[in-house]
Amino acid sequence: MTDSLVSNEPAAGLQVIDSLSAHEFAVELDGEPTTGILRISGFFSFKLDVKTTTTLKAMQEPFKLAKMVQRDPNAPFNRWIRESVAAKADIVRPKRTLAIIAIDDGVEVRRWTLNGAWIAEIGYSDFNSGAADLVEETLTIRYDDLDETWPS
Repeated sequence: MTDSLVSNEPAAGLQVIDSLSAHEFAVELDGEPTTGILRISGFFSFKLDVKTTTTLKAMQEPFKLAKMVQRDPNAPFNRWIRESVAAKADIVRPKRTLAIIAIDDGVEVRRWTLNGAWIAEIGYSDFNSGAADLVEETLTIRYDDLDETWPS
């Protein structure tokens, strides 16, 4: 193929679709970048409680964040996990500001900032001597408030 036949412009009549790839995201904990995040599931940025008869209210549904188990005790999530476990059944949970950031070609295109986020549950993938899989740590996260922004 010659250079004259190669074009980055869409062909006449074709429409370019602007979309996000699920694998392009980042997570910050209290403004600090984190590593080892595998997936976020069950995340709702907006959900109304429609069971009420007089008023509607926004609900903050819990979601799951799966990550690699990391050995560094000073990693942001490890610090938060240790503090949460140490709090035991105390009603005052260690809360953080958690940001989920959608990225497109290295550029931030949307940010969900969860204020008052706290860990409600910690689970692990199977420990299996016959497998070579990494152990996953899955956190169930609850939060008080959510701000959604579209950086320009």
